[in-house]
Amino acid sequence: MATTPQNNERPSRGRSGGGDRPQRGRGGGDNNSRDREDGDLIEKLVGINRVAKVVKGGRRFGFAAIVIVGDGKGRAGYGSGKAREVPEAIRKATEQARRSMMRVPLREGRTFHHDIIGHYGAGEVVVRAARQGTGIIAGGPMRAIFEALGVQDVVAKSVGTSNPHNMIKATFDALERSVSPRTVAARRGKKVSDILPPRRDGQEVRE
Repeated sequence: MATTPQNNERPSRGRSGGGDRPQRGRGGGDNNSRDREDGDLIEKLVGINRVAKVVKGGRRFGFAAIVIVGDGKGRAGYGSGKAREVPEAIRKATEQARRSMMRVPLREGRTFHHDIIGHYGAGEVVVRAARQGTGIIAGGPMRAIFEALGVQDVVAKSVGTSNPHNMIKATFDALERSVSPRTVAARRGKKVSDILPPRRDGQEVRE
């Protein structure tokens, strides 16, 4: 007779360990969202920071996320978002990145047409075109940008601040300066073969 109350109390003992705890864990981060493909777009989560806002009665904590989005075919964008939960911050950053996508001209769909230098604040990046087979020689947020953009061969270096926000904005400033030979030829009223140097084998370089 004494064993009956103990068996009835056992389910209530596990009530504190379950229930709300899995729901609370979903807001702490989603490791699967760091690098994923949504349809035709590639989404890369560069970083998440916990931010605090001082209000009456204490601090109010939230999360700030920065995301890179690209189609792997010459279009990419970036965005940042803040929210009380991590998934909501990522969603806001992704939507902003999709709205800010820009097209970058690529040579043969794998590298840039020329070397570029980008600036933003204390950030400065140097992006160089590379031969086929070089790969992506870049680190941090810059590598995520090139992978989302679809670049296969590039050598990039950050010579300024290591702040990811400034590095990303400096890299996109460099991408905005990238132009194709066809654009330059149309601006000057010439042919593409007139503005490109001849190749070593004597043949002219074409776009």
